[in-house]
Amino acid sequence: MKRLTRGLFLIVPLLLVGCMEWDYGLEEDFDTSASPEGLFVCNEGNFQYGNATLSYYDPAACRVENEVFYRANAMKLGDVAQSMTIRDSLGWVCVNNSHVVFAINLNSFREVGRITNLTSPRYIHFISDDKAYITQLWDNRIFIVNPQRFEITGYIECPGMTMENGSTEQMVQLGKYLYVNCWSYQNRILKIDTTTDAIVDELTVGIQPTSLVLDCNNKLRTITDGGYEDSPYGHEAPALYRIDPVEFKIEKQFNLAFGDTPSELQLNGTGDMLYWLNDDVWAMPIDAERLPLRPFLPYNGTLYYGLTVNPHNGEVYVADAIDYVQQGKIYRYSPQGELLDDFYVGIIPGAFCWKQN
Repeated sequence: MKRLTRGLFLIVPLLLVGCMEWDYGLEEDFDTSASPEGLFVCNEGNFQYGNATLSYYDPAACRVENEVFYRANAMKLGDVAQSMTIRDSLGWVCVNNSHVVFAINLNSFREVGRITNLTSPRYIHFISDDKAYITQLWDNRIFIVNPQRFEITGYIECPGMTMENGSTEQMVQLGKYLYVNCWSYQNRILKIDTTTDAIVDELTVGIQPTSLVLDCNNKLRTITDGGYEDSPYGHEAPALYRIDPVEFKIEKQFNLAFGDTPSELQLNGTGDMLYWLNDDVWAMPIDAERLPLRPFLPYNGTLYYGLTVNPHNGEVYVADAIDYVQQGKIYRYSPQGELLDDFYVGIIPGAFCWKQN
């Protein structure tokens, strides 16, 4: 749930009290342990329709399995699948409007536990085996959880936010410090000491930083979308930023055109090439001193919505939401931009997660 959230603040009370009707069916057995690698696709589904799904793609066999969570657990995934993170042998799926994070076995897709009573979980980041942070939309807190016991143990309250405009998103860690971008109606990067769970600093960037990554030179990279027309928070030209996390200051700002809507900033496996969406798919070496003149993949008249790069071989995967209603489609490209495969997944594919054996 990324671009769609702009018009959803009027119905916050509904989603906070709504509940998911778990549609139980028959369990199906899976075993992907023999696959050298695999790609999970989080399909958001339509907000408040409870039709989020999880897909699994085997790149070696060029084979996709859709609705694997439902088929393995005989239970719907929920409402709006936001992201997935892998820690050891488990995959953790944040389903934000169902207020839950599921832990699943990576090979059988069976649920092994869940963290509940969350507000609107966006991403999970592991500090250790028994401590993780979960960012939230519509909440001024980052939740601290014990993933071994599947329980909430505390909160980090974020300054300058309310429950209505609170928004914390992606997290990256360097040493003991964790950095998180504040996106919806926000313009900051927060710095958290993971030993004390205290916010120790914050950095102002442009309006609505959508993504956050850490490159191979240990520089933070974020991209802002600039807000939108008539937004009460403002509307400006978006930008790509390079940030020194130690000094915690902006080193370089690459300005995009007013009206652009960049998102989905990603890195390749070696951390030396940036990719992002802005109608087209764009790519740029991290040591470049100006934005590229031509896109890596031109806009094809549809709706690019998600992006990932295979960390092993540099292949680029682009998610096409098409019309937000029908099944979305994934395009797989070589590092040189040659189309290698395409396949259908669920409704509104938005996030990816790589399994490496």
